[in-house]
Amino acid sequence: NKCCFIKEFRNQYANLCNSLQCYMVLTPPEKKAIGTICLLAGPLTFLENILVLLVIASSTTLRRRPSYLFISSLALADTFASCFFTISFLDFHLYSQSDGPNIYLFKLGGVTMAFTGSVGSLLLTALDRYLCIYQASNYKVLLTHTRAKLAIVLLWCVTIVISFLPLMGWRCTTKFDPPCSHLFPYVDHHYLAFWTGLQLVVLFLIIVAYVLILWKANRHETAMGGPKSGRQSVKGQARMRMDIQLARTFSLILLILAVCWLPVLSFMMVDVTVTLTNKQQRMFAFCSTLCLVNSGVNPLLYALRCKELRGEGCALLACCKACRERTLGNAQGQRNENASGISKKSKDQAVSDSNPDTISESVDKQ
Repeated sequence: NKCCFIKEFRNQYANLCNSLQCYMVLTPPEKKAIGTICLLAGPLTFLENILVLLVIASSTTLRRRPSYLFISSLALADTFASCFFTISFLDFHLYSQSDGPNIYLFKLGGVTMAFTGSVGSLLLTALDRYLCIYQASNYKVLLTHTRAKLAIVLLWCVTIVISFLPLMGWRCTTKFDPPCSHLFPYVDHHYLAFWTGLQLVVLFLIIVAYVLILWKANRHETAMGGPKSGRQSVKGQARMRMDIQLARTFSLILLILAVCWLPVLSFMMVDVTVTLTNKQQRMFAFCSTLCLVNSGVNPLLYALRCKELRGEGCALLACCKACRERTLGNAQGQRNENASGISKKSKDQAVSDSNPDTISESVDKQ
C-alpha cells in the first residue's frame, strides 16, 4: 500500500509539473529585479562589444594579429549573449512565454552557443598568450594569421554542434522525473552533465595556462631588474612588459569569468544529482544574470587595460569626428555658395529691372 501511495503521488506530481509553468518560479518582485538587470545590462553589453568589433575591424594592424582575432571572437560571443540571453530570459521568466519544444530549445541553443563560444574564445586567448611567452622565438611561425582564423572557425563549428544537440534530438519531456533537468525544460540530465563537465574542463585548462603565464611573467619582471644595455635589450624589455600587461589583463578577465560562472555551473552539477527546490531554482535564475554581467565587463577590461586597443579606439573616434566636421564644412560651403549665387542673381535682376531697355531696344522703340 505504501508503494502504491508513493507511486500515485509521483504520478500526480508529474502531471502537475508536465508544463513550462513548473519552471516559471519567480515572484513578482523577483521578476522586476531580474527584468531591471537584463534591460540595463543587455543593451549596454551589446553596444560595448559592437564597439570592440568595430575598433578591431577598422584597424589593419589589429586584424593581422592572432591575439586580437581571438578578442574579436570573444566580443562576437558576448554580443550574441547580450541578444539571445536577454530576449529568451525575459520571454520565459517575465512574460511567461510558453513556447513549444523546438522553439524553446532553439532559443536555449542560442544562449548556450553564445556562452560556450565565450569560454572557448578565452581558452584560445590563453593558449595564444602561453605560446607568446613560452615560445617567443617561434611564436609567429607556430601561430600564424591563417591558423588563428582556422582555430576560430573550428571553435565555432564545434560550439554550434554542441549547443544545438537538444534541438537535434538529445532531449526529454517536461516532467521533473529523471532524466529531465529541473532548471531547463526538455533538457536531459545527461546532456546537462556533459555540457557542464565540458565547461569545467575548459575553465581548468584556462586556469592552468594562466598560472604558467603569470609564473613566467613574474620571472620576466624579476629578470628586468638587472642591468640591461643595447638596443636588443630595450626591445626585449618592451616585449616582456607587453606580455606581462596582457597576461595580467586576461588573468583579470579569467578571475571575473570564474566568479560569474562558478555559481551557475555549481547549480547545474547539483541539478544532475539531486532534486532542486523552488527557492534554489529562483537562486539559479539570479546567478544566470551574472553570465550576462560578465559579457558586459569584458569590453571594459580591454578599453581600460589594453593600450593598443584603446589607442585604436581613440583614433577611430577622431577619424569619425574629422569626417563629421568635413561633412559639415562641405555642407556649410555649399550653402554659402548657393546663397552667393542667389544674391548675385538677385543683384543682376535688380540691375535689369532698373535698366529695362538696352541701346538697341531704345533705337527700335524710337
